[in-house]
Amino acid sequence: MLNFTKTLAENYLNKLKEPWEILPIIKDILPEIICKLPRKEYREISPQVWISTSASVADTAYIKGPAIIGHNTEVRHCAFIRGNALIGNNCVIGNSTEIKNSIIFDNVQIPHFNYVGDSLLGYKAHFGAGVITSNVKSDRSTVGNTGLKKFGAIVGDYAEIGCNTVLNPGTIIGRHSTVYPCSCVRGTVPENSIYKSRDLIVRKEG
Repeated sequence: MLNFTKTLAENYLNKLKEPWEILPIIKDILPEIICKLPRKEYREISPQVWISTSASVADTAYIKGPAIIGHNTEVRHCAFIRGNALIGNNCVIGNSTEIKNSIIFDNVQIPHFNYVGDSLLGYKAHFGAGVITSNVKSDRSTVGNTGLKKFGAIVGDYAEIGCNTVLNPGTIIGRHSTVYPCSCVRGTVPENSIYKSRDLIVRKEG
């Protein structure tokens, strides 16, 4: 469901049994990835915050390290990147979007009022306005059998998440799937599916 070649975390993800196992170690692997960045292509704008020279970052955005912003990525007005964030190439991080402890693959669009916490967003995934990854259960218990207390979502390559949707802790959205606007999603949505409601998930035709 995820093309690991579309992120600088490829080598780390390939060593794991499950992709969510990377979430607790993002803070540890980012400094290692930073050490390998081509210094002619990235600049350090503050401690442990490395931004591609081709990226565009609004003056009003806030970025805390460790964080990497990839080539040709646009970080817009009042974006809030809280650290432990690996953001790929050709991404859009939009107005008032908040990101923490997450890996954003290449060509992902998170353009309007989104929250992404403790999550992986695959290649060319797209969030409509107001989409939220809820990363902590209300009773503070671990999420499924992952052993994690903080786990937002894994969103597969090319997935489309409609406006004002909430992805509950541990949600997995398959590659090429679509979620209707204003949904509250829990569990797994298979690849090539359309999530219309909890009781109505249909296979895409063609």
